[in-house]
Amino acid sequence: MHDVHEHLTKELHECLHFCEECHDACLHAIQHCLKKGGKHATSEHIRLLQDCVQICHTSADFILRGSPLHSHTCEACAAVCAACAESCEQLGDNEVAKYCRECAESCGKHAHAHVD
Repeated sequence: MHDVHEHLTKELHECLHFCEECHDACLHAIQHCLKKGGKHATSEHIRLLQDCVQICHTSADFILRGSPLHSHTCEACAAVCAACAESCEQLGDNEVAKYCRECAESCGKHAHAHVD
């Protein structure tokens, strides 16, 4: 059986990993924030977490498929993850913010990669 990730460079494999971790962290954070209520459950914060979940999933999908357009999804992912990290930090959720920052940094490296 061949490696399904054989087309990935070490850096893209790392980016994929960060996208998946951030996706999972934000997905769990949505439920946590809704249960906590108050400022944690504002529509703006929940929407940003949902945006982060979706863009991380999309970016990971583009990377996995070897899409030559992955730099575009990485650019969007970096921007959304950075905004989500800031929102989480303002609410004192530094753990989720850490995942978002790592993903933003990793995706940011691929945001301006050459598109074939």
